[in-house]
Amino acid sequence: MSNPLLLALILAAPPQTHRLDPSPTTVVWGRYDAAAKPALHVASGDTVVVRTLITSSPERLQGAGVAPGEVEPALREIYAKVTDKGPGGHILTGPIFVDGAEPGDALEVRILKVELAIPYAYNGFAVNRGFLPEDFPHAKMRIIPLDARRNLAHFGDGIEVPLAPFFGSIGVAPASGRVDSAPPYVHAGNLDNKELVAGTTLFIPVAAPGALLEVGDGHAGQGNGEVDITALETSLVGTFQLILRKDLRLTWPRAETPTHFIAMGMDKDLVQATKQAVRQAIDFLVGRGLSRDDAYMLVSVACDVSVTQLVDGNVGAHVMIPKRIFTGAAK
Repeated sequence: MSNPLLLALILAAPPQTHRLDPSPTTVVWGRYDAAAKPALHVASGDTVVVRTLITSSPERLQGAGVAPGEVEPALREIYAKVTDKGPGGHILTGPIFVDGAEPGDALEVRILKVELAIPYAYNGFAVNRGFLPEDFPHAKMRIIPLDARRNLAHFGDGIEVPLAPFFGSIGVAPASGRVDSAPPYVHAGNLDNKELVAGTTLFIPVAAPGALLEVGDGHAGQGNGEVDITALETSLVGTFQLILRKDLRLTWPRAETPTHFIAMGMDKDLVQATKQAVRQAIDFLVGRGLSRDDAYMLVSVACDVSVTQLVDGNVGAHVMIPKRIFTGAAK
C-alpha cells in the first residue's frame, strides 16, 4: 500500500472501553503523584468507566447512621490495607496512563456519564475547617438519602435538593513528586466545580509522562462555594473518553459545557484567584481573534464570574463564557 497515512489508519487499533474499580491496588490516597504506579493503560480515544468511593471512613459513616451492610466492601478493604496515605484525604481511583502523553500536551477529558453508586450521601463539617470555623467550632455529620428515581436528595423534613452529580476531583500528576489532593492547581485536581456534570469536557495541561489521571471525590450535588467544606459526598461511577491533544497548549485547566466555555483560577487568595480566572477568560477570547481590550470588555458585559469553592486551601473562581454570543464564529 503506497499511502502511509491510510495504512496508519487501517493499522490503528479501534478505541477500547475499559473498567476501573477501586481496590487497594487501583487507588491513590490523598495525592496526585508523578511516581504512582499506573492502575490502567489506555490509548487516546479510549473510554474508561471509573468507580469512585465516598470520602469518609466506614466507622464515621456507621457512626452517622449508615447500616454496616450499606458500607461498600471496597471502602472497608482500602481502609484496612492501604498504608501509603496523604497528605490529603481523598481516595482517588487511578492513575490512568494515557499512552503517548508527554509534558506540554493537553488531556481532553470528556465526561460522558455520571451515575450514583450508592443510595446515600453525607455532608459534614469539622473543627477548624470550612469557611466559618469561628462560627462552628464543633463537628457535625449527617447522612442524606438519595432518590435516583426522582433525582432528589432528602435533606430533611420539607427540604429536597435536586441532584446534579459530578466529580469534585479530576486531575493529573505534577511534573515530579506528589501534591496534596485537597488544593486545586494547574494539575486541576480538587476543582469542586459543579458545572462539570455529564456532557461537559475538562481540558488539563499534562506535566508528567502518561498524564496519570486520577478521579474521585464524588458529589451528588453542591452549591457554589461549598462553604462547610463538603457537598453531597457520595460514591459515583463515571464514564470518560480520554483524548490526547498534541495540538493544544494550555497554561491552566479550562472546561466546556454544551452552552459555555469555562475559564478558571485558583489561589490562596480569592481576589487573586478571580483575577487569574478573568485573565484566563481574556486569553481564551484573544485566541478567538479579539484584541485584549475587547476581550476585557466582553468579559464584563457578557460573562459571569462565580466563586467555585472557598474551602480547599487554594480557593477557586471561574468565568462562564456563553457560546451564544459568538454569532459570527464557529462554536
